Amino acid sequence: MSLFVNRHEPSFAGYPAARRGLPRALDGANDAAVYAACAGAAVVLAALIAFAGPKLALLAMVVLTLLGIIALRPAVAAYLMIAITPLVAGIDRGTVMPVLRPNEALMLLAIVALCGRAILRLNVSSRPQFRFDRLDVAILLLAVTSSIIPLAWLGVRGVKFESDDILYALMIWKYYAVFLIFRSVVRTPAQARICLWLSMAAAAVVAVIAVLQSLGFPGVEAFLGSYYAPYGDVSAVTNNRGGSTLSLPIAVADLMAFNLAIAIGLLKSSRARLPLMALIALFAIGIFAAGQFSGVIALVVAVLAIVVTTGRVRYLALFPAALVVAFVALKPVVNKRLEGFQGPSGLPVSWQGRLDNLHNYFLPVLFSHAHFFLGVRPAARVTTQKIATGFIWIESGYIWLLWAGGIPLLLSFFYFLWAGVREALAVLRARTDALAAAALAVIVALSVVGVLMTIDPHVTYRGSADLLFALLGIVAAARTMPSSEHDTG
Repeated sequence: MSLFVNRHEPSFAGYPAARRGLPRALDGANDAAVYAACAGAAVVLAALIAFAGPKLALLAMVVLTLLGIIALRPAVAAYLMIAITPLVAGIDRGTVMPVLRPNEALMLLAIVALCGRAILRLNVSSRPQFRFDRLDVAILLLAVTSSIIPLAWLGVRGVKFESDDILYALMIWKYYAVFLIFRSVVRTPAQARICLWLSMAAAAVVAVIAVLQSLGFPGVEAFLGSYYAPYGDVSAVTNNRGGSTLSLPIAVADLMAFNLAIAIGLLKSSRARLPLMALIALFAIGIFAAGQFSGVIALVVAVLAIVVTTGRVRYLALFPAALVVAFVALKPVVNKRLEGFQGPSGLPVSWQGRLDNLHNYFLPVLFSHAHFFLGVRPAARVTTQKIATGFIWIESGYIWLLWAGGIPLLLSFFYFLWAGVREALAVLRARTDALAAAALAVIVALSVVGVLMTIDPHVTYRGSADLLFALLGIVAAARTMPSSEHDTG
């Protein structure tokens, strides 16, 4: 695990150990330590089979196998996380396992394997140094101002912590862990390319399910209602909106926009142009299948960001083309959403509802006693008996920033956007391989998030936020990678 770099060796993480100046014997000894740990795990598994029964033994076998594979081949952690997260992120905590969502359990497993690998391969002859750059500062500022400062402020005011406060306070720390994992294990342009293709493959599955769900395809709603109904609210998967496996339609729209940028970025360096064009069309359809007006805004922002960044005006044709395809393929979904504009206010019903919630539940508290300086509390929701889920969430990202951490969190978010775009632009200008595609996707994702935070807290949406921080990790890893390779896949 390359969270740490040796102070005395050059940072060329994509090269074999011998080329970096490490003695072959020492590197072999480190690998031997990893194999010895795997052998010890096999002994533990044998004991479980003998004494604990087959079910626990099978679970332990899967876990230990994954631990061993990731310890020996760290890039597998990135492959599994970027491919599996969009498919399971919508499963509620406690549904499959206690406390954690499946993708969070996978992340925790990766952390254990990578930390174990780092300990076993530790070179005691030199002092390790933690990599710490601009993106670390930006994400850590977000984490601290959304957790430590708000929780301390609750304590100063004598307000009792709730479990939701702790869970919300941990969100950015979780995404920082995602960032660190990807920065540590993605060491070559080829590995970055694999990650991007796996991301698009998973997003394609999400898109197809979203389209079928929005059209009411038989069996899809029943499947999603069994595993992906948020807080058990089955009505959330039967409203002609494509929440798919994220169980959150707007997160699906974000995921589609980010992957659309990946596909466009890969067009320059990949020979697989026809599959990429097909994926671009599918992701555009997936945005409309999500059934969210903000998803259409995300598509517009994404296309504009791509045009401005690349200078290729022809990409402006993507939006009208997507509109035509959506009206043909998803006419019932589009018509359903357009009905929302027929209310007295002229706004969609969902938008009017979120404005009412802000004015009735959040703004009066936020602007009383100058709470907007340091925030109200990390938990971005209030309890109510008026809706099935029992909660009303803050449906404005910038109001959420003020609510959760006040002005410090708001300023940290702006710095995060600036730092991420600056890092991505540097990579985009320096490379022509898969890392350039990842950098373009980061610019698009941060542009979409920055604009749509006026509507919802997009920076923390499950699935799409995981991809954003994974892409940031890949872009940050570009500093230690060998010179650009031409992508052919």
